[in-house]
Amino acid sequence: MRLALLLSLCMLAPAVQAAEPLQLHAAGSLRAAMNEAIEAFSAETGVAVEATYAPSGLLRERLADGEASDLFASANMKHPQALRSESTSPVVQFTGNRLCGLSRPGLGITGDNLLERMLDPEVRLAISTPGADPSGDYAWALFGRAEAVQAGAQEALEAKAMQLVGGPDSPEPPPDRTLYGLLLEEEEADLFLTYCTNAVLAAREVPGLEVIQVPSALNVGASYGLIVLSQRIEAANLAFFLLSEAGQSILSSYGFDAPLLEDSN
Repeated sequence: MRLALLLSLCMLAPAVQAAEPLQLHAAGSLRAAMNEAIEAFSAETGVAVEATYAPSGLLRERLADGEASDLFASANMKHPQALRSESTSPVVQFTGNRLCGLSRPGLGITGDNLLERMLDPEVRLAISTPGADPSGDYAWALFGRAEAVQAGAQEALEAKAMQLVGGPDSPEPPPDRTLYGLLLEEEEADLFLTYCTNAVLAAREVPGLEVIQVPSALNVGASYGLIVLSQRIEAANLAFFLLSEAGQSILSSYGFDAPLLEDSN
């Protein structure tokens, strides 16, 4: 399976070396893992990579408007698929994620009472912006699953959830920080629904923040898609690296799913 996915990316043009750095556009949730991956790739190949991180939906709009890119790594499959044409490679799922809760200290929120506390009027619930950021779309899907558990939950959660990050007017995260940790630290919200990888990073930044596992009845998996957008052979090589054992191991070390490692076992 992994070999087939790798070979499917080879619909690219001639191996012409270029001096310009590769332009990578990637979901903000990938920042820490991707920075390590491109550092390893550059050390191995000598090819420089310039990475731009932002919510995937906003990146898709920029790329559709003509912003130059060699490779797009999205937090869903939909956005890269929207950019695919006959001249580009297929969209390949290269990693995955899932949602976790992230709460301020001392609120007593657990996986067992998560839905109850999300619905609690006293708990300020925050998510990313649906449409612009797939994390918000996944949260919206989670609210839909909550409806099957408790009637009226979907409407109530959609009405109360604050869309604090991931939108066109949302603040940019400071260097080496996550907005989730910062906003909870500043008590702008009590509970975030975000990717588990983001939650773990935020909990490392702010002592006392609690990562909450979402029960399976509510959780929604996140499939991350990769597409090569230029005909530079270096772009294909970077895609190969992210799909390789080395690249998948780096993603796994940051808490991302590594389906291609599983395929190789």
